[in-house]
Amino acid sequence: MFEFDPAGRYMMPAHFGAPKTDATPSGWYHDVTTMNVSYLTDPDRLAAYLPAPFEVADEALLTVTYARSRKVDWLAGRGYNLISVNAAVDFNGEKDKLTGSFALVIWENLADPILSGREMTGIPKVFADIPDHTVTDGQWRCSASHFGSRILDMSIGSLVAPTPEEIAAAQEAAAGKDNPMGWRYIPAVGGFGAALSEPTTFPSENVITEAYVGEGEIDWNHLTWEQNPTQFHIVNALADLPILEYRPAIVTKGSTNLFLPERWSRALR
Repeated sequence: MFEFDPAGRYMMPAHFGAPKTDATPSGWYHDVTTMNVSYLTDPDRLAAYLPAPFEVADEALLTVTYARSRKVDWLAGRGYNLISVNAAVDFNGEKDKLTGSFALVIWENLADPILSGREMTGIPKVFADIPDHTVTDGQWRCSASHFGSRILDMSIGSLVAPTPEEIAAAQEAAAGKDNPMGWRYIPAVGGFGAALSEPTTFPSENVITEAYVGEGEIDWNHLTWEQNPTQFHIVNALADLPILEYRPAIVTKGSTNLFLPERWSRALR
């Protein structure tokens, strides 16, 4: 008879046990290309999607990030694409006081990272078709769709290498804000109420080898239930948040590590 290890690291179906491998556990994504477009939006309308004790930061800043990840160690060298939407927030819990970003939604085109991210770290991941980005005449483009209906289009152009002053300013602005956060909500059996509902943080380490600054643009689509029955409410909520002012867009190349023993993913209090 199968017996659960109270300290075991299982995924459903857990009764097959944890996967056994000779490979050394590693969270490195060795080849990551990103596109990042940020813009200011209405703070009151953004606050409607932040569960307490999260609050909108000093600036109501949304960042849409596309990432093409390849040579992922825990996928035996395979990869996948994602598009995330993150809001700049402050977390004012009874114990934890953090400034960082709140993941509103992350679309990914592979089930395995979706399931592990949702169950283990509380990242709000859902599926979408996300082709590799394209670069034509210096214009970078990417998109996401589901059930054949386009969710968004993103583009970045006029890319140049950042100046030392821009790099220093970006580092100063990011200091103390490297705290990606989310909310883990596991419905009760039957779907009514929560079996688990808690804020989480899931740190990572990014190594950037190339970076370029340019001008970005986001084109959100409004969708109907018929077009995207499981996500139309998410897409429309984001599409309705006004784009008040774009900030400089960024393209990067480098690597990412998701396994940080000294800063392990945890629930916030």
